[in-house]
Amino acid sequence: MSPSSTSSLDGDVTDAVRTLLSDAGVEEDVDLVARILITGVGLGVDDTDRLDLKIASAALSEMRSAFALFAPYRSSPKVTIFGSARTQPHDPLYLAAADIARALAERGWMVVTGAGPGIMQAAAEGAGPDRSLGVSIRLPFEEKPNAVIAEADRVVAMKYFFTRKLMLVKESRGFVAVPGGFGTLDELFELLTLQQTGKAEPTPIVLLDAPGGTFWRGLERFAQEQLIPSGVISPDDLDRVLITDSVAEAESEITGFWRNYDSLRWIGSRLVLRLCAEPTDAEVAELSRRFSHLLTGGRIERTAPLRRERQDEDRLDMPRLLMDFDRHRVGELHHLIRAVNALASAPPATPPSEPHAVS
Repeated sequence: MSPSSTSSLDGDVTDAVRTLLSDAGVEEDVDLVARILITGVGLGVDDTDRLDLKIASAALSEMRSAFALFAPYRSSPKVTIFGSARTQPHDPLYLAAADIARALAERGWMVVTGAGPGIMQAAAEGAGPDRSLGVSIRLPFEEKPNAVIAEADRVVAMKYFFTRKLMLVKESRGFVAVPGGFGTLDELFELLTLQQTGKAEPTPIVLLDAPGGTFWRGLERFAQEQLIPSGVISPDDLDRVLITDSVAEAESEITGFWRNYDSLRWIGSRLVLRLCAEPTDAEVAELSRRFSHLLTGGRIERTAPLRRERQDEDRLDMPRLLMDFDRHRVGELHHLIRAVNALASAPPATPPSEPHAVS
């Protein structure tokens, strides 16, 4: 049976699937769970290659384990720290990773890493076992998950890089990349692509170097000399990224991004920004003037929760801005968010925690 026959298959097996789910005690999101099972049945009747079935089965199983690991900490803000597994404990980069992890953990953030050695271990050490989560990869030559995470039983192991990268990005409200190799650059570029294309909501991204380091400035220079002139990225695509060798600046960038901005939601073609503080009429008018080039028409306006938000009970107590945002300009949304955070009506900026010396 071909994949195009799935619709007829759905009608044949839906009743049996729903009976199975009822017997198993599944009461919420039954339609979505049923769709997963029906898709699995479809793979079975499609003459799917055994290797393809193994990939699908392992990926779903790994995602289930990862979702279960993260579920108890859903309400805690998380930052993912990327970096090389080869960085040694005496390296200033190791100390910088530990310091930014410690600073954010002291603010109530949880730190997510790839659970390996090097920068990943440094971040776990800085945050401590109670504030660390790990998503490791199973490789024939890779060490076991670092002791900080393993001893606290805060790690899930993945066979595939794509499921691992999903969990390293999905839950986090901020990202710090410390100089590393192909793996670190792969994770960073995928993150930048998700932000640029609007496939992920805007989040702060920090490229943290050792004091006096030039690793990330080299990447910036490559973008300015090669990528921007050739037209493959926009001139302001790196504006969403902070390049710094200061742990205090990195901490302020991560936490400050959420000073006033809370979340966003698309309702049809309209964009709703949820804020922590109600903006004044003058502030809204100025935002509308400054960012009119990002709109398809109309103005930025204050609004009560829209009907679909009320139906979903989606952050109903928060002030809102409503606009017809140009989806082709979604990569520039971070400019508007930073302006919202800088409003006089925004909550006071929280000072960074005491800086930790990077020796």
